[in-house]
Amino acid sequence: MLMERFLDQTWLERGLSEATLSAYRTDLAQFSSWLETQNCPLESVQSQHIQRFLQQRIEQKTSWRSLARFLSTLRGFYQFLIREALIHEDPTATIPLPKLPSYLPQTLTEKEVEQLLDAPDVSKTLGLRDRAMLELLYGSGFRVSELVALRIDQLNERQGMIRVTGKGNKERLVPVGEESLDWLQRFLVEARGALLKGCLSDALFPTARGPAMTRQAFWYLIKKYARKAGIEKELSPHSLRHAFATHLVNHGADLRVVQLLLGHANLSTTQIYTHVAKERLKRLHAMHHPRG
Repeated sequence: MLMERFLDQTWLERGLSEATLSAYRTDLAQFSSWLETQNCPLESVQSQHIQRFLQQRIEQKTSWRSLARFLSTLRGFYQFLIREALIHEDPTATIPLPKLPSYLPQTLTEKEVEQLLDAPDVSKTLGLRDRAMLELLYGSGFRVSELVALRIDQLNERQGMIRVTGKGNKERLVPVGEESLDWLQRFLVEARGALLKGCLSDALFPTARGPAMTRQAFWYLIKKYARKAGIEKELSPHSLRHAFATHLVNHGADLRVVQLLLGHANLSTTQIYTHVAKERLKRLHAMHHPRG
C-alpha cells in the first residue's frame, strides 16, 4: 500500500518517532477518506482538491498548527510519489504553508511547580513513584514519552546521569539534579520492589502490573495532581518541560546548554525560551520600576 510504503521510508530516512508517524498516518487516512467522497484516489489529486479539503478543515476550526502539519505530510507523500515515478507533478507545490501564530508556551511559576511536586502522598508506594517521576520530569526536562520509556539500565546513580533516547532515536546524556536523584533513589529503595511484588520489569517506573506506564496514564496523573495542588492553569504534557527550560533561562543558563539538555536538533527551537524570559523581565519592569 502506497501510504505504508511512504511511512516506512520516511521512518527510515528521518528516524521519526512513533507519535509523529501516527500523526502522519492519521492525516493521510482522513484525506484519503475525504477523497473517496470526491471519487478521487490519492495519486490523482490536484491542488484544488487539497485547497477544498483545507477550507473544510478551517471551517471546522482546525488549528493552524494541525493544518501546517497536514500540508507538510502531504508534501512529503507527493514527493515520495514523484521519486517512485508514480506522478509527475506535486499538487502541493503551489500551496503555501499556513503562517503559524506566535506562540509562547504557558508555563508554571517556580511556586506552582513546588505545589505540584508536593501533591503526591509519598507515604504510599504509588505516591512515592509519582513524586520521583515529577521531580525527574521537572529536574531534567524530559519529554513525557522519554520519561515513561526509561529503563533501569539507563540510570547511572554514581555519576548522576541518565542516558535517554529522544526523537529520531538520538541518545543524549542528561544530568540528574541532587533533589531529583534523592527522590529517585528513595523510590528505588523503598517502593519499586513493593510495587512490582516479585514481578520482573526493566522499566525504571513500572506500574503495579510490571510494564512501563503509558504517556496517557502519566498525563492523567499530572492533571490529577494539578487539581489537588489548586493549579488552575490549562497544562499540557510539556508543562514541566517548559518550566524546566524557562526557569533555567531565567536563572542565566546558556541557551546552547538548554538546547543540549532538551535534545533539540536546532537552536531555533530552543530560542522560544528567550522570548519567555523577556516577557517575564517586561512584567517585572512594569511592576517594580517607577516609570514602568
